Amino acid sequence: MSKYATHPIDFSGLETVPLQARGGKVRVADFAAVYRKGAGIAAWLDSLPRILAGESLRAVVAAIAGARSRGRAIVWGLGGHVIKCGLAPVLIDLMQRGYATAFAMNGAAAIHDFEIALAGHTSEDVEAALPGGRFGAAEETGREMNAAISAGDRDALGMGEALGRRLDEIAAPQFAPSSLVLQAWRAAVPVTVHVAIGTDTPHMHPAADPAAIGSATHRDFRLLCALVAGLDDGGVYLNVGSAVVLPEVFLKAVSAVRNLGNPLAGFTTVNLDFVQHYRPKLNVVERPHAQSGGAGYALTGHHELLVPLLAACLIEKEL
Repeated sequence: MSKYATHPIDFSGLETVPLQARGGKVRVADFAAVYRKGAGIAAWLDSLPRILAGESLRAVVAAIAGARSRGRAIVWGLGGHVIKCGLAPVLIDLMQRGYATAFAMNGAAAIHDFEIALAGHTSEDVEAALPGGRFGAAEETGREMNAAISAGDRDALGMGEALGRRLDEIAAPQFAPSSLVLQAWRAAVPVTVHVAIGTDTPHMHPAADPAAIGSATHRDFRLLCALVAGLDDGGVYLNVGSAVVLPEVFLKAVSAVRNLGNPLAGFTTVNLDFVQHYRPKLNVVERPHAQSGGAGYALTGHHELLVPLLAACLIEKEL
C-alpha cells in the first residue's frame, strides 16, 4: 500500500475517439518514394517525403525557379564559410543561368573571394598565427582591398563594385574564374559588401581608410535596399551562412524599403546553415512576412552539400 495521501487518477471514464475520426497530419500519401538507380536529381527531388524539410526544399526550388521565370529579384546573402568551402563556381553558374540577380556579402566572404582571386588559396591557420600577432597581417589582402575601397569611394562606388573593378586588373588569370566578386562584376551583377569596422582583417592594415570603408559599405547598404525592393511579388532572398551581420542588414533594408513607400510583400526568404541561429530565424525567415504574406523556410545542413544540391535541383528542373 502506498503511504501517499494522493492516489493515481482513474482513467476508466476517459473518453476516446476512433482513430479514423481523429485523423492525422502525416499520411502514407506523403511518404518518400524509393529512389531508383539512374533516375536523376529531378526524380530524387520528387521522391522526397512531402513532410517538413522535404517539402521545404521542394518549395524553395519552386520559388527560385518561379522568380527566374517572372523576372523577379533573386538575392543571395553569403557568409564567409560559403566562399571558403569552395562554392563560388556553383554560385557563378547559378548567376549565369539567371538564378542569382545579386549577391550580398559580409566582410569575410569578400576577403576570402579576394584572396582566392589573387593567390588561389585563403583561410589562414588562426591558431598558429595569433600567438605571434601575425593573424590577419597578409600584405596583399590588406593593401589591395583598402586601395580598391578608397579608389572606389572616390568614384562613388560601393565596396562590392570597387573590389570587383580592382580584381579585374590584378586577379591571377588562372584563379579569376573562381572569383565570384570578379565574375559578377564582369557580368554587371551587383555585389554588395556589408562590414562592421573591426570585424575584418583589412581594417588592421596601415592602408585602411575608415572614412572610405564606412562610406563605401553604406553606399552598398543603399544599393541593397534598392535590390530588396525588387523582391516584391515573387522574389527570393537567401541567407547562406551569415548568423549576425547579414540578417541584421537585411531586416533594416526591408524596413527602409517599406518606409519609403515601396510595396514589399509576397516574396520568399530562405535560411541555409548547419545551425539555425536566432537572428536568421527571426530576421530572415519570420519577421519580413508579418502581415505581408510570403513565406520563409529554414534548411539545415552543410553549405558544401546544400548549395550544390539546391543548384542541381534547379538545373534539373529547367525546361
